[in-house]
Amino acid sequence: MGSGMSKIVTGLYVGNFRDAKDQKQLIENKITHILAIHDDAKKQHEDKEYLCIKASDSPDQDLTRYFHECIEFIHSARVQNKGVLVHCLAGVSRSVTVTAAYIMTISTLGWRDALNAIRGTRNVANPNFGFQRQLQRFQEEMLEAERKAIRQKYSNYEYADDERELRQNLESYRRYVIYGDSRERGEDGILKDDGERVEDGMLRDDNKLLSFPYNAYSRDRAEVKEKEDKGTGSNDKEENSGNSKGDNSGKIDSKRNSQIDGDVNFETVL
Repeated sequence: MGSGMSKIVTGLYVGNFRDAKDQKQLIENKITHILAIHDDAKKQHEDKEYLCIKASDSPDQDLTRYFHECIEFIHSARVQNKGVLVHCLAGVSRSVTVTAAYIMTISTLGWRDALNAIRGTRNVANPNFGFQRQLQRFQEEMLEAERKAIRQKYSNYEYADDERELRQNLESYRRYVIYGDSRERGEDGILKDDGERVEDGMLRDDNKLLSFPYNAYSRDRAEVKEKEDKGTGSNDKEENSGNSKGDNSGKIDSKRNSQIDGDVNFETVL
């Protein structure tokens, strides 16, 4: 989860504007295709194939209109064993959003798990609340047709490999949330690389848990802000967490304060 572009699955990376100009990284990761999505997106390298999308990092910016084009660009490169970098300015919001839409299309993950799979290798990933709502709408209204189209067009592609890598990312994210790092541990909670023991396999220090913005999944940001200003917002965090149709990820159990993302079950701070 260090600096530089982050590998999400084989042949797909997410990064920032600086990564997109770094010849060393581009060569090391065998990047041949670059999807640039930011306010002044334009071609930087003559030897790379580009898809440039001019879009702002605003909750009101509609990215769903570009999802199909982005998905096709990424997948057509990957099926040829080419390397793709998706980048915006910071590699946090716009690039993560279109990458999540792609992940949802080529796997069985819902929008929350898709974001968390990206966070498993890039912990700064955090699309603005408007983009997260667009991913939810994409899942509810467009995802089924997009999955069908891509699988029909690329019927010989091995989707199980991507699914396996993404599930590994989700496990890394789970470890990061629970332990504050993504290193592998044994069943007894002992780090395999340095022998640190964690009682019952859990860290009890709340500072080690990853905190998400209270309005990250809110359907009505203005309402939440109004309640916060009145001093009542803290009691409504679970109520405003947002649910998506047909997606069991992100359900909140108020008694256990547990977030369930598909097959991943872990404690977190909401």
